Amino acid sequence: MDDVLTRGARIPALGFGTFRMPGAEVLEILPQALKTGFRHVDTAQIYQNEAEVGEVLAASGLARGEIFLTTKVWIDNFPKGRFRLSVEESLKKLKTDHVDLLLLHWPRFSDVPLADQIGFLNEVRAAGLAKDVGVSNYSSELMRKADALSAAPLVTNQIEYHPYLSQKAVLDQARAGGGSITAYYVMADGAVPQDPELREIGAKYGKTAAQIALRWILQQPQAIALSKTAKAERLAENFALFDFALTKEEMDRIHALARPEGRIVSPPGLAPEWDAA
Repeated sequence: MDDVLTRGARIPALGFGTFRMPGAEVLEILPQALKTGFRHVDTAQIYQNEAEVGEVLAASGLARGEIFLTTKVWIDNFPKGRFRLSVEESLKKLKTDHVDLLLLHWPRFSDVPLADQIGFLNEVRAAGLAKDVGVSNYSSELMRKADALSAAPLVTNQIEYHPYLSQKAVLDQARAGGGSITAYYVMADGAVPQDPELREIGAKYGKTAAQIALRWILQQPQAIALSKTAKAERLAENFALFDFALTKEEMDRIHALARPEGRIVSPPGLAPEWDAA
């Protein structure tokens, strides 16, 4: 497993995501993911599966230091009276005294200023509840603002990223300051596994289109990828990404699949003004 070094943090380049995984599914699949070799686990308060993630990790037999654990503060918990309390509740569910990475899940502009959100994030880090902190679903402009407000380095911006969506502006912004991006939705809601271009490239290496898309993320500087599956038989496939490398020509072919309408995740009331595609 490769690591990404980002503003003093060391993050496993490939993570296992638990978005839209009910607790029972986490209890079934996550132990097998850990046996496969995954050591980076991503959850969030809004996923409502932190307790099950914590149960699996506690029963895994793995030392806490072997797991890189991420969770995210939901927007309802951004106010001062809720922020730290919500993180403490998350840690109780996760059966740990700290997470390795704590993210602000989405931008929120209505009642909690960005400066306060970043300030609360810094406070829980200073209290030892999180080793490192970052953001999620931020545009490049929001990243600039957040960086300027934060005493601690914001080590990553977790964003939707797949072959059909260019994230050049966000990537450039992250890399300029030594940071990183963490890509979610890499399968583009099921479009990637059926893509003829990706399947053609995959045939050369004996890999699936899904593996090609994940490898494409991992070969980009300062990029981390989250994989996710509810099928145990797919775990080994999703993990088998480090025994081949795409050529520059193949990387460019995949970049060329991006299109202006490629964004999938943009919920009203949460999404910022995105960078131009």
